[in-house]
Amino acid sequence: MDSDYGVPRELSEVQKKRALYQPELPPCLQGTTVRVEYGDAAIAADPAGAHVISHAFPHTYGQPLAHFLRKTANVPEATVIAEHPTVRVGVVFCGRQSPGGHNVIWGLYEAIKAHNPNSMLIGFLGGSDGLLAQKAFEITEEVLSSYKNQGGYDMLGRTKDQIRTTEQVNGAMASCQALKLDALVIIGGVTSNTDAAQLAETFAEAKCATKVVGVPVTLNGDLKNQFVETTVGFDTICKVNSQLISNVCTDALSAEKYYYFIRMMGRKASHVALECALQSHPNMVILGEEVAASKLTIFDITKQICDAVQARAEKDKYHGVVLIPEGLVESIPELYALLQEIHGLHGKGVSMENISSQLSPWASALFEFLPPFIRKQLLLHPESDDSAQLSQIETEKLLAQLVEDEMNRRLKEGTYKGKKFNAICHFFGYQARGSLPSKFDCDYAYVLGHVCYHILAAGLNGYMATVTNLKSPVNKWRCGAAPISSMMTVKRWSRGPAATQIGKPAVHMATVDLKGKAFELLRNSSSSFLMDDIYRNPGPLQFEGAGADTKPISLCVEDQDYMGRIKKLQEYLEKVKSIVKPGCSQDVLKAALSAMSSVTETLAIMTSSSTGQGISL
Repeated sequence: MDSDYGVPRELSEVQKKRALYQPELPPCLQGTTVRVEYGDAAIAADPAGAHVISHAFPHTYGQPLAHFLRKTANVPEATVIAEHPTVRVGVVFCGRQSPGGHNVIWGLYEAIKAHNPNSMLIGFLGGSDGLLAQKAFEITEEVLSSYKNQGGYDMLGRTKDQIRTTEQVNGAMASCQALKLDALVIIGGVTSNTDAAQLAETFAEAKCATKVVGVPVTLNGDLKNQFVETTVGFDTICKVNSQLISNVCTDALSAEKYYYFIRMMGRKASHVALECALQSHPNMVILGEEVAASKLTIFDITKQICDAVQARAEKDKYHGVVLIPEGLVESIPELYALLQEIHGLHGKGVSMENISSQLSPWASALFEFLPPFIRKQLLLHPESDDSAQLSQIETEKLLAQLVEDEMNRRLKEGTYKGKKFNAICHFFGYQARGSLPSKFDCDYAYVLGHVCYHILAAGLNGYMATVTNLKSPVNKWRCGAAPISSMMTVKRWSRGPAATQIGKPAVHMATVDLKGKAFELLRNSSSSFLMDDIYRNPGPLQFEGAGADTKPISLCVEDQDYMGRIKKLQEYLEKVKSIVKPGCSQDVLKAALSAMSSVTETLAIMTSSSTGQGISL
């Protein structure tokens, strides 16, 4: 075993007490019998891409939803699995580390051993690199003992490399076959779970015995869909960052002379910035999704902030806190277009030193307008998914400088009669990644680990472990599994006149829903946030006592329990069947026919509009 991994930690007193905490299991995961109810075939949320997805994943698309049941559930058609042969399961961290990842492994380990003590859990060292190189060791209780309820990915290590090429996929299959794995559990976000789906499909086609299971773990919170309410790590990141933001807010209110520009991590989606704003109440938050939807330019955003500064000055307030998501730079139309041109030149092999001289006239003009530090950062080589190196681009400093220049201009012209503008900039990024996970993330991750075993016991391949009704106590959580291919979409974009490209199916990042309840809550509070300084400090991350059981505000205000609503619909349909049967009155029959006709026509219209095709009613 590599000496850098799996070594017991030296724990502080707080960590020791955390290690003793035993997460609770929902009733459906208790005992040693797996009860699974299969639903209808799960299809893509975007029916327009279903044909492309089903063609790319013929072996794993269209599989049924799985719902795990408690012992007392009265579901005659449920499959009951009481025999649990010895299994060998591999687990690997893929992508960026997220608080709570270790508890997925702990939950998986305990489930495997509870159902058969002879089963074995094998961890791959160093992420996907270790998977391809067959660098692995057996995970034991001794290894796990100092990693329970702790942060980081250091028990196994990780990489952000993709398992995408034919060579990589074949290498992963060779490792699974060499180690005789019954299942491979991949812990990660949208990219890692897309890779998991591809591995599952390839394994099925090659008749490889290894089943592939994905787990939604990413601090960005952008792996969200009808089956996944939130991801492991998101709650922790938002709690830790909200306290930091609140400390800054208190400092701003105390000094009364600084504007703080804080850039939040979260990649292209603004979920972290939104949740932190709801928790800490800064004066302003600029969401990338709102900027993109309104097509705001960098000058529009600058004016928006300057107008807010001026309005606050009229109330004799010369301080404030502004939150900025790190993906904002790709949401501003002209900066995104500039980045695309730069990345295109990178792709052609143009060196960083020569890129600026080969930009188109408009791009060159914008590039020269920008401060030197931003120019240098925009020229950085893009990530593997062709996105900018967002963590390295100091958008907060750019906005602070542009606002300062504009306020100085207004001051000189006499249109602003307040005090000189002073800005301080921060990037709250990596400070939270290695944090001790919140109690919610500890519970959620541990439960997902158990769900992974249930998926394996049911013989499912290409599925993601899911838990819904998360805003309720653990004993009311609903556990199941959904085919990863059903979470995929096919992005379309145009390049050049009348040239339409169709991308490969993938689990794509979910952006902030501007029609959702969380965003509505923010917008309804924005004016009081801006002018009234109602800063809120949620305090440090708690594991016991006040605040220990709080959950993300954006999770609690949304009605996201997809599986719960499916079950509720089934209950209504059963009631209709029990009421409307041979012998019922004519009035009851007429009422039922009228209602059901109206419902089916409405649903048919909704379905046809989502696919862009007509339908005969």
